[in-house]
Amino acid sequence: MGYRWVMRDAGNSGAVAALQEQLGIPEALARALVLRGVDTFDTARQFFRPSLNALHDPLQMQDMPAAAQRVADAIRASEHVLIYGDYDVDGTTAVALLTHFLRARGLDVSFFIPDRFVHGYGLHEDGINKAKERGATLMIVVDCGILATRQAEIARQQTIDLIICDHHTPGDEIPQAVAVLDPKRKSCSYPFKELSACGVALKLAQAVLMRLGQSPDDAYAYLDLVALSTTCDMVPLQGENRILVRKGLLRMREHPTRGIAALAGVAGADLAQADTRMMGFQLGPRINAAGRMGDATRSVHLLLSKSEHEATTLARELDAVNIKRRTLGETIHAEAMRMAEIQIGAKIRHALVLHKPDWHQGVLGIVATRVVQRVRRPVVVLCTANGGVKGSARSIEGVNIYDALATCRKEMDFEFGGHDYAAGVTLTEDAIPAFRDRLDTAVKERMRPELMMPALEVDAELLLSDVQPRFWKVLRQFAPFGVQNAQPLFMARNLEVLRGSRTVGAGGRHLKMRVGQNGVAFDVIAFGQGDKLSIARSAEKSRNAIEMVFSVEENTFRGNTSLQLQARDLRAA
Repeated sequence: MGYRWVMRDAGNSGAVAALQEQLGIPEALARALVLRGVDTFDTARQFFRPSLNALHDPLQMQDMPAAAQRVADAIRASEHVLIYGDYDVDGTTAVALLTHFLRARGLDVSFFIPDRFVHGYGLHEDGINKAKERGATLMIVVDCGILATRQAEIARQQTIDLIICDHHTPGDEIPQAVAVLDPKRKSCSYPFKELSACGVALKLAQAVLMRLGQSPDDAYAYLDLVALSTTCDMVPLQGENRILVRKGLLRMREHPTRGIAALAGVAGADLAQADTRMMGFQLGPRINAAGRMGDATRSVHLLLSKSEHEATTLARELDAVNIKRRTLGETIHAEAMRMAEIQIGAKIRHALVLHKPDWHQGVLGIVATRVVQRVRRPVVVLCTANGGVKGSARSIEGVNIYDALATCRKEMDFEFGGHDYAAGVTLTEDAIPAFRDRLDTAVKERMRPELMMPALEVDAELLLSDVQPRFWKVLRQFAPFGVQNAQPLFMARNLEVLRGSRTVGAGGRHLKMRVGQNGVAFDVIAFGQGDKLSIARSAEKSRNAIEMVFSVEENTFRGNTSLQLQARDLRAA
């Protein structure tokens, strides 16, 4: 795959120079800091030394005093509380956090996770009925509910008090409840708007502790759950989220929740080295798999495990479900790609709509993401379910799929919801041809030719001689990496390819080589770029230079640790 190399505009050259001098770091690192909004010595100190003391007072969130008081009253009166949450990582970790927190304070707590295929997303009436059956007088809804005005009225009629902990964008009407906790409410003055739902649940737990006259710091025992949710729900790793993930990773490495430790064990992951990559690619998918394939309650039971045996048993179950999910996804992805190639071959398409009745609904989002990566245009992947057609839409950077769907909605009737680059779609099967054409037109209006080639956004040009121990000590503190705090990418010119360029891995998928510049040399690994061996070999033979975009990594092999460069793309100079 080819890439556009885009040098990011740092704008404030004065701030770059000042940081370079004040911190004693190379210009490339100072530039990377400014690109992340870190443009003074004080903000750099906060960035490199994030502190839990910098988190905001939870009582600043709108309705939090009422929510904390109601939960504190429930604890004192020994009421039965039901926690209702979504079936993804954010929802299940939030349910686990509040269930564990309230049970630890003597409450009778149960939980309800909706079935993706039976109930769909959001607060469902079945959950309210279950709360009534169990004798719950208080229901706390996490990771959904901000749009549930009708369901909130049903809960009121059932004499069940309702607290909503959400982080999605509200509609024009806020549900009538004891409290609606959502930093994105227009009337909410809470300073940070991008918490995960599990982050909002943590804030509620802290506020309850304050109402009970106890230390809010006791809630930090659940920081590993918050870190997992924040990473996997793809919320920005800035502000409070960066602090919560940084501290949550420390908790995960040293005192992980029993269920997380068991899950890491079956995934072959070393929690002592836990980072956002491990959470996003090894832990999160196994938790998500339960909800994608049917029963997400298993994920909550895992996170609430009381014994190592129970945790290990459940972790193995989730691992098996994830293997099934992955196998199913591979099959559907192959079928979807064949359809995509036919659509692209038959007509110039700016967006693809792919449908097969028997595709499994739970993996359509993953499949859509993978097809987008291959075809470099927005994709909607659909299956037939419950008498209608449902599926997932994914887009490329620069094309707002939510806006495109909204444009289509003006001309035809269907349901959708989501955000800039991901959405869910529901329509009738006979409407698919018209939907395909309307979406193609809507995307065409938003598509620029260069968007068909993905961009590598480069932080700075870098000399290999700058990659010293001090450089690495500073660079590693940019972590944790995630949305809006990406791992810095650098570009180097005039690189000499030294001896030994070769492909490695099954089918020669990856490229290994060694490059040098002005007498300084580093090993290079280029994952998935075995097809660029000819560029490396040609440069090695002709002594012509290459250019490369890369990140700097630490590599441990047979007990030896060294720095290496991970190439994201390379080309002849």
